[in-house]
Amino acid sequence: MARTSQDVTEAELAVLRRLWERGPATIRQLVEDVYGQDGTSPYATVQKLLDRLEAKGFVGRDRSGAVHVFRAAVERDELIGRRLRAVADTLCGGSLTPLLTHLVQGRRLSDQQRQALRALVEQLDRERKV
Repeated sequence: MARTSQDVTEAELAVLRRLWERGPATIRQLVEDVYGQDGTSPYATVQKLLDRLEAKGFVGRDRSGAVHVFRAAVERDELIGRRLRAVADTLCGGSLTPLLTHLVQGRRLSDQQRQALRALVEQLDRERKV
C-alpha cells in the first residue's frame, strides 16, 4: 500500500506509542523509553522522528522551557481510524464491510468482545433513528 504524506512510519509510530502511554515527554525521556539507552545517535534519531511527526501534525511541542516537551497531538483511536479507512479505500473500494467482516471472522472473539460489538451496533442503530 502506498504511504500517504499523513501516514506514519513504524519508527514514528514507536515514538507516538510512548507519548500515548506516558503523556508529554522530553526527547531524552523518549530515547530512554524507545531505545532503553542514552547517547548521541538515538537522541538524534528520536529528535528527527519528532520533527517529522510535528510537521505532519501528529505531535505538538511546548517550547516555553529550556527543554522542549512533546505531546501526542492525535489520539490513538483517530490514527487507527485513519489507517483503517485507508486500507478500506485501497483494498475494499471504500467499504468497511469486508474489512470488518474479515477482522471479526479472522479472530475468535471473547464473550465480552462480542457483547461490546453488539452494543456498538445497537448504539449506531439508535443514533441513526434520531
